Amino acid sequence: MQQDKHPDYHPVVFRDRAAGYAFLTRSTATSDQTIDWDDGRTYPVVDVEISSESHPFHTGKARTVDTEGRIARFEKRYGSRGPASGGDDAA
Repeated sequence: MQQDKHPDYHPVVFRDRAAGYAFLTRSTATSDQTIDWDDGRTYPVVDVEISSESHPFHTGKARTVDTEGRIARFEKRYGSRGPASGGDDAA
């Protein structure tokens, strides 16, 4: 194997702050933040927004989406054509 060809692969803790869950794995990711792990060692920690502990697919909890607000913003921006209008009017 050639030297200096591959990135540094080291232990890293990934932390899901939303779920309060962290796991230790190996990665090329780096971070200036560190965390003291259960084994007494200090590892770099990378905060992630979502993991298997907080993802709706794995938890079975769906997030509600404000579709009414999106529709209202769209109609405010582009106007409403009304319910009778079904597309391009042919004259």
